[in-house]
Amino acid sequence: MPLKEISKPIEIYLKEFDKFYKNSLRSKVFLLDVVIKYILRQKGKKIRPLLVLLSAEACGGVNRRSYIAASMIELLHTATLVHDDVVDEADERRGFPSINSVWKNKISVLAGDYILSQGLIIANENDEFGFLKATSRAVKRMSEGELFQIYKSKSLNIKEEEYFRIISDKTASLISVCCEIGALSSSNDENIQIAMRDFGEYVGIIFQIKDDLFDYTSTHKKIGKPIGNDILEKKLTLPVIYALSKATKTESKSIIKLIRSLKLNDDSNEEKTKIVTEFVNKFGGVDYSIKIANEYRLKALNALSILPDNQSKNSLILFVDFALNRDS
Repeated sequence: MPLKEISKPIEIYLKEFDKFYKNSLRSKVFLLDVVIKYILRQKGKKIRPLLVLLSAEACGGVNRRSYIAASMIELLHTATLVHDDVVDEADERRGFPSINSVWKNKISVLAGDYILSQGLIIANENDEFGFLKATSRAVKRMSEGELFQIYKSKSLNIKEEEYFRIISDKTASLISVCCEIGALSSSNDENIQIAMRDFGEYVGIIFQIKDDLFDYTSTHKKIGKPIGNDILEKKLTLPVIYALSKATKTESKSIIKLIRSLKLNDDSNEEKTKIVTEFVNKFGGVDYSIKIANEYRLKALNALSILPDNQSKNSLILFVDFALNRDS
């Protein structure tokens, strides 16, 4: 199910959101305005505003508060992407040269800071302190998850529960807050808000497991990152963690040694990542990860049972399957 079909119940609201979001980014500083316009040309899938508005509509109806919530999230997400490109020394973002490759790191960091501050300002100006509390919690979790993953990647010794801690904090936290504040914008029912927060958490976990599976199942580069990239960056994700737990100690040590030996721009990388991929498939890492993702699918659908039946709830159900079955 393509995103265009999923977004049909809120199509008109997404157009209104675009205007609201662009207005929130306006600046009187010429250089900053140029950078912002460049960012706006890089049209993403707008998954996070989509989830905010679908959640709002499913829980009571989209209103002005919903646009504030969606803009806050998209500003936060955009700021993190700009900062991530600096940290990762990335040259491209969505097929465009990255901000840091065009304007260098200092301007990129300052532009990211400005975008983040705009998210805080629109919440403060509209007294949306509940939105601020929820998004602040998500930012804290995202930072902790990223730093914990860096720490664990150095030792190449990560347990399954640590993997879930990382992806919950790094990825699921932001998707969770999308659904939570979407519900908060249109419903005063705390049980509904908690259910939507849980729904977003489960969907975020599915999203990240699927991302991690691309490293071992994709044969093309449509996914937006090189195949085998996680292995090259020495990130142990669920497929390889499970395979390591099922292999003999000798086989596991050999694979860990192989991953440790990987170096950027090394001609032997392709052959080595192929060996790791074959190892993961041999010991059921891919099948196990798909099984776990399907378990989270059931949890996500169960979380939605609190909502009345409507088109937006149906789209949220379809989004779960999109997260699980997407090819990019």
